[in-house]
Amino acid sequence: MATSKYINPFTDFGFKKIFGEEENKDILIDFLNTILPDEDKIYDLTYKSSEKLSSHETDRKAIFDLYCENEKGEKFIVELQRAHQTFFKDRTVYYSTFPIQEQATKGQPEGKGWKYELKAVYVVSLMDFTFDQSADFHHVVELKNQRNEVFYDKLKFIYLELPKFKKSEQELSNHFDKWIYILNRLESFTEAPKFYQEYIFKRVFEITEYTALAKEEQMRYEEDLKIFRDYLNTLDTAEAKGREEGRKEGVLEGERRKAIETAKSMLSDGLPPEKISIYTGLTVEEISQLK
Repeated sequence: MATSKYINPFTDFGFKKIFGEEENKDILIDFLNTILPDEDKIYDLTYKSSEKLSSHETDRKAIFDLYCENEKGEKFIVELQRAHQTFFKDRTVYYSTFPIQEQATKGQPEGKGWKYELKAVYVVSLMDFTFDQSADFHHVVELKNQRNEVFYDKLKFIYLELPKFKKSEQELSNHFDKWIYILNRLESFTEAPKFYQEYIFKRVFEITEYTALAKEEQMRYEEDLKIFRDYLNTLDTAEAKGREEGRKEGVLEGERRKAIETAKSMLSDGLPPEKISIYTGLTVEEISQLK
């Protein structure tokens, strides 16, 4: 059973409870309007099937997607990813091609061909990991030319590296800060902070309180939470194994360097390679190459 008062937003259930329910779509609209440039403000959203965004089954354990369309017909992919993926940026670009191509399938008036006019596509990625060494955690990426001028303004990628957000409660200065602070810490709250009196945040805390969930929802969340914790344990085990293997490789490499230096000294003293091999563990061929 869950021990926290509020659900974990990094579970599939938690992410979709906050951002993926039709009756609470004003929460997603508020969040998107907080992270998007001012000129891209949204007034309404319609949820669409995300089946066309599906990739390999192995990805689905780590990636949660929502697919939406605003009142102007512009497309939004909103995803949460928990762990680094080797070709993460490539995958987000690949995802963006589906809502682009989808627009070509809509029927045109008789006698008129499609003129390739596209509606804007936005890919919003909330990441529980970092992908570069900069201090920036909020990235807005679009196509630009060699003079750093926007070449095409209908395709934007918004990346949020959540672990980079280090502000304390006292340092929060705006609506955006509060959103990121909530997402990073929701499960750890024992009660809603007093400064979260804005309507939209009250809603977030109301719908994510574990005891307020229906029994069926609690069961679904418990299952998702178990999957989430198992997934974290798998990551921790892999990282620990990697560190241990790295440590062993470092020790072995250090020992090898020491053996090579010893062999060089013995060669300079005139000892034969066969003798040096006994003392250093290097092969006769390796020692001969040192000459």
